[in-house]
Amino acid sequence: MSSENGQPGPERAAVPPGGEQLALIRETVRKAKPPKARPRTWRGAPLAAELPVARVLVDKGPVHLDQLWHYAVPAELDADAQPGTRVRVRFGAGTRQVREGRREGGGLLDGFIVERVAESDYRGPLAAIAQVLSPEPVLGPALLALCRSVADRYAGSLADVLQLAVPPRHARIEAESSPRPLPPPPVPEPGSWSRYPTGPAFLDAVARGDAPRAVWTALPGPHWPQELARAAAAALASGRGALIVVPDGRAAARVDDALTALLGAGRHVLLTAELGPEERYRRWLAVNRGAVRAVVGTRAAMFAPVRDLGLVAVWDDGDSSHSTPQAPHPHAREVLVSRALAEKAAFLLGGFGCTVEAARLVATGWALPLAAPREVLRTCAPRVRTVGEADEARDAAARAARLPSVAWETAREGLRHGPVLVQVPRRGYAPRLACERCREPARCGHCAGPLEAPGPDAPLRCGWCGRERADWYCAGCGGGRLRARIVGARRTAEELGRAFPSVPVRTSGRDHVLATVPDSPAIVVSTPGAEPAAEGGYAAALLLDGWALLGFPDLRAEEEALRRWLGAAALVRGREAGGTVVVVAESSLRPVQALVRWDPAGHARRELADRAELGFPPVSRMASVAGPPQDVAAFLATAELPPDAEVLGPVPLPVPRPGRPRRPGGPPPGEQWDRALLRVPPGRGAALATALKTAQATRLARREGEPVALWVDPLDIG
Repeated sequence: MSSENGQPGPERAAVPPGGEQLALIRETVRKAKPPKARPRTWRGAPLAAELPVARVLVDKGPVHLDQLWHYAVPAELDADAQPGTRVRVRFGAGTRQVREGRREGGGLLDGFIVERVAESDYRGPLAAIAQVLSPEPVLGPALLALCRSVADRYAGSLADVLQLAVPPRHARIEAESSPRPLPPPPVPEPGSWSRYPTGPAFLDAVARGDAPRAVWTALPGPHWPQELARAAAAALASGRGALIVVPDGRAAARVDDALTALLGAGRHVLLTAELGPEERYRRWLAVNRGAVRAVVGTRAAMFAPVRDLGLVAVWDDGDSSHSTPQAPHPHAREVLVSRALAEKAAFLLGGFGCTVEAARLVATGWALPLAAPREVLRTCAPRVRTVGEADEARDAAARAARLPSVAWETAREGLRHGPVLVQVPRRGYAPRLACERCREPARCGHCAGPLEAPGPDAPLRCGWCGRERADWYCAGCGGGRLRARIVGARRTAEELGRAFPSVPVRTSGRDHVLATVPDSPAIVVSTPGAEPAAEGGYAAALLLDGWALLGFPDLRAEEEALRRWLGAAALVRGREAGGTVVVVAESSLRPVQALVRWDPAGHARRELADRAELGFPPVSRMASVAGPPQDVAAFLATAELPPDAEVLGPVPLPVPRPGRPRRPGGPPPGEQWDRALLRVPPGRGAALATALKTAQATRLARREGEPVALWVDPLDIG
């Protein structure tokens, strides 16, 4: 008999010397217990002859119901009610679905059969499965284990993770037959991977069936989709599967085109939200049935049930799109790390930038760096020039059109040869306070969190622990004055149109994102992340108002600014082709220097060292608890946190204005919420997640107030 978690029960230990009397007592008690119930009938209907009990995961989200329930399997459903299938069960008053002898209430709910067993721990009659919705097994053992590990890591319920991992059913699609699997393709040639000293060796290891792990700093230019496609082809050549996760549909379409050009049709599928629910389920079923062994898609594809997984790859892991806004907020990078470990697959994390989490994978030896030598980088990367704010203030052209003379001349020269990209931070960026003299961020002396000014006359307050700081001074230069800046994008486009009246001006942003622009003179004004690719590359790029990105009130503001700049600069032609990038920011700042040297890995290593000194993630583990003030206070009083956990706050969150979209993990419009940050040392993240999940389940079971919003490893802790 297996235990409730599916692990074998302990073997009977040998009787120690002198313990004969104790062993006899235990044996007498064991024989006196009534045998476990093995149901025979349900209201007169016969049950399955073999394994008549089903352990069912009910699709009910609250964390206190995150457990398996026992149901009887009628004989008429025996053939279809197999592990992994969708079923409908009665979950309510008058029924007797049980776990550990308890009865619960509810109604008819959907669920998944996890396992069939011979008997139940419950000694009374069991409720029967009401209906098998589909005999299609959609929840395999590997996917179930992955979802369980994700739920445990992020303090969520298994049912919530399954809603992200298994798409909704479409009966008509299930009736269709999937294509026959194709034989493995030949081992691909290295192609542009030859520019990296260890690139061909990585492909060879994947093609041999090994599981290498690499953090790849990609060279600027348009080759990264083809390089990802060759890595996937190497996994297919070994007889295994491949999974590539990218941040948005535009990137997924580029990798999809590269895979089709390299392998032909029928060897992979594209999984994005733009497909629609029916087509997405059709392709997901083809992967689940083993007809297709390669997948490229956005964040939901991280759960794709690829058979014999040989490679997992994630592109641009610093993009916030990789984090799911629905609870429990899993991140694609962490999910793919878990899959690489559990399924012994190769791992490839790539991007033009480098996150601190990626640098830590290298620093710990879990992955190896994969980068090009400096001489190759110099030919591929554009020339980068800087313009400080002091130069901008003295520049008449900058005062007239917000373009320093260097940027204006670069744009005018670039327009002679092709399009020019202008990156402007989008509206709504809240500023972070910094020293007016040396530009160092203003931080709290207690927890090193960012300082903020709640109002014009309000004293400075820490955004993490809530402590006020009326006597702030800069630890770097001793200055006592602060600055902040917010810059919009629409006015910039209007001013550029007046500065270059004979050149067309195109815009790309949240409301309308361009995929590509032609190779002809034009000004393309884009917000960060929405830059369209130009045929043949941009002749030049202007990265305006760098302080608006660097001033974002978040721990990873500098990392994010560098990632945005690198993403735009990578679209510009190389130095040998005359490509030039101008960044309007102080040249002494560390992210600006990293852009000039094109050294994102070095910047990430230094940022990792700073965070280790201050106890910031990813060296430590953090969690966010947000909700109405009384519920946050009650939750923190209930939670049995690890002894070494540090509670920062609670502090009030800004009240969203009515009509604004709700941020993930944030308050509804017009409501006041508090937030507390919980920090634990390395290696204590699992204990913190367990404590949070237990406290949430306890309060829900006792109906003590409203549930709070939990977010383990939150993206925004500013």
